[in-house]
Amino acid sequence: MNTEVFYTMALTRLTNFNYQQALELYKAVGSAQLLYEHRHDIGDILKDCSLRLTEALKDWNEPMKRADSELKYMEEHSIRALTLTDDDYPQRLLECPDAPIILYYMGNCDLNQAKIVSIVGTRRCTQYGQDLIRRFIGDLRQLCPQVLIVSGLAYGVDINAHRQALANGYETVGVLAHGLDQIYPYRHRETAAEMLKHGGLLTEFMTQTNADKPNFVRRNRIVAGMADGVVVVESAAKGGGLITAEIAQSYDRNVFAFPGSVYAEFSQGCNNLIRDNGAGLISNAEDFVKAMGWQDEALRRQANTDGIERNLFPDLSPEELTIVHLLHQTNDLQLNILSVKSGIPIGQLTALLFQLEMKGVIKPLAGGMYHLLF
Repeated sequence: MNTEVFYTMALTRLTNFNYQQALELYKAVGSAQLLYEHRHDIGDILKDCSLRLTEALKDWNEPMKRADSELKYMEEHSIRALTLTDDDYPQRLLECPDAPIILYYMGNCDLNQAKIVSIVGTRRCTQYGQDLIRRFIGDLRQLCPQVLIVSGLAYGVDINAHRQALANGYETVGVLAHGLDQIYPYRHRETAAEMLKHGGLLTEFMTQTNADKPNFVRRNRIVAGMADGVVVVESAAKGGGLITAEIAQSYDRNVFAFPGSVYAEFSQGCNNLIRDNGAGLISNAEDFVKAMGWQDEALRRQANTDGIERNLFPDLSPEELTIVHLLHQTNDLQLNILSVKSGIPIGQLTALLFQLEMKGVIKPLAGGMYHLLF
């Protein structure tokens, strides 16, 4: 048993589902297990800990029983738990101040792919919205074959995004507002089953957690935070898609929206986002790819197809060559992922990346990504 996973699960129960408080405690101490080990002298570690919280942190019995039963369910149903220190945890979320301290995941795809796009919008998607999604994902597949499509498995835009991703050979992940012991809406269970083969399902909620309204807002921050860019397809003047867009902006993510008729109810939200500079206007996948700085992908793939080998860099240091080699294998990697794969600390890596940029070897992209130019 992974003890850190066990105690992290218990911690979320101990704080009575106050996930922000659990995150603050986790960061302050650095480990859920350490919180447990110092449960009787927590005040010595956390000087500002209130008396009420100090008392609450002493009794782990029920939370640990719940964590134990959850682990048994996870083992039976091939569910993985990802904590903040896990390499498979979505690394982009680590940049977010309210990152989940634990995620539950069923699936087979890499949650840290080089390119991740979240597609969101109204649950009452019109034919116009469906056409936009079909064309956008189909064209994006031609321009950038390796992209992970993320959404929330809800009615409307979400389910259309998942289904079009699958139809075009993309992997796709649904972020849920409930535990992995159920699928909501139930009618999406067949699509969800297909996603487990070509993507996955992700949530921060334990089993026996219902899809209550506050959970959808919490779900939206994961949809926003784990992606490089968020695309709003259709939205009324108010809606969950706009909440996701607002959260994405606060995370410094790229936000885009498709415009629509000024008379169309489910284009008002998108039109307002564009008008208020809350989202960039796109009309197709090519607009999106250019705005994201991904337009070199097609040229690179053509060069590889034609057998054009990359130039050698005899003047680079061993550390710089390590970075180039990693980007050669999987171009467009995020800073944290480069650090993990190379074993180079963030501070040193940042300096090396700057040197490579000055030498014209790489260029920075949106979302903290780095692109090999040769």
